[in-house]
Amino acid sequence: MSARTTTPWPLVALFTAGYLAPYLLPTTVGRLSAGLPLSATEAGSIGSALLLSSATAGFLLASRVDRLGPRGLARAGLLLAAAGYGTAALTTTIPLVVLGAIVGGLGSGTITTVAATGIAGQRDPHRITTLGLLGVSALAGALYLTIPHLGPGHGHPLAAIAVTALLVLPTTRRLPTAGTPETSHTPAARSLRATTTPLPHRRAGLVLAAAMLCWSLAQNSLWGVSGRIGLQQAGLTEVTVGAVFAVALGAGLLGVIGAGALGQRLGRALPIGAGTALIAGCIALSAAATDLTSFATGEIAWNTVYPVVLSYVIGLAASLDRRGRWAVLVGSASSLGTACGPLAGSLLSARMGYPGMGVILALGLLLITAPMTAVALRTRRATPLPQEHPIVDNPVLDNPVLDIPAVEIPVVEIPLDVVPAPRTAYDTAGPRQATAVAAAGPGPGSR
Repeated sequence: MSARTTTPWPLVALFTAGYLAPYLLPTTVGRLSAGLPLSATEAGSIGSALLLSSATAGFLLASRVDRLGPRGLARAGLLLAAAGYGTAALTTTIPLVVLGAIVGGLGSGTITTVAATGIAGQRDPHRITTLGLLGVSALAGALYLTIPHLGPGHGHPLAAIAVTALLVLPTTRRLPTAGTPETSHTPAARSLRATTTPLPHRRAGLVLAAAMLCWSLAQNSLWGVSGRIGLQQAGLTEVTVGAVFAVALGAGLLGVIGAGALGQRLGRALPIGAGTALIAGCIALSAAATDLTSFATGEIAWNTVYPVVLSYVIGLAASLDRRGRWAVLVGSASSLGTACGPLAGSLLSARMGYPGMGVILALGLLLITAPMTAVALRTRRATPLPQEHPIVDNPVLDNPVLDIPAVEIPVVEIPLDVVPAPRTAYDTAGPRQATAVAAAGPGPGSR
């Protein structure tokens, strides 16, 4: 197998380690509330601080990976994650737990940024992303099934993230360092050399970014308190809740595969609009769950539809600008909503109860369905972003096109002396001439 088709397993491992903390957020927040003298709102605030720290690292390092070197950044991120989450897991002092979560979040964001940048430079980034999703979903599902059997305490999910970071650390030896050829030909590096042009579709892009912030906020508001809903309201054991989450994560993988198989057959407006409305119903059902059936149905259906809609929103953002700038801005807005989700969910559930929180989140999603669908309809003729950006990958096309005015060239009439043709140039039609023309075959203009 050639090197071009070899799977970059270090990037898959980094993807898994970087995304493990958000995937374990429900059990992390739930155990912080149960194992430490923290209220549900305070535990949710720690979860939000972790995610906000992770998003901040992504914003700061997105354009600096190639310059600083993937290997060094990945190792720094893994060490930060191991130190931060390990400290938070081993101590019961609240300030140290908060500090450890923030430091661990910085590490997770650094790891995720290196993985995303490296995957974007691969020949088939979708395949690598799918492998990463498979890895983190399988690992998170196994942990949801295992952690309840390890006994009480807030440190088990945090320790699992720290140990995962240490296990991934040896794989960074295969990553390139700063200044190597691998780090100077990635799409991110080429995009830095692209000339700056005004953002197209500004109104549509701003509407989509604002809607995506609210969209992600609603998703993670529920995800941050889902564990407490299952334990407190539905009356389930931690083992059962972990099993439901494991099945839901598996259903999310089916959603990713289904979205890839469906492609653009239905366009973007229908999956985004109908899918968001369906998610709203799933959130209301899950938040109001009082038994295993309703809780499992809401969580599994929600986690199945969520990645489908997300994939189409990402494609819509990419279609607004072939340089990918709207995709970055919309993704940043989504990260901000993700970071604020656990705190918002804790505040809403504390004041209105879990069913009231579900109704508010569902109504909010229904309100933003209209603008998101409108943007998709308005840009339905936009071509999807190709794997290789022609404007970025071709340095010749980065130069501004000169507007050369057309100059009218006068037509000069040249008189010609007509010489009559001799009589021998003409002949009569007959069998001999017809045979000669047939033998010559059809001319270049014939069909």
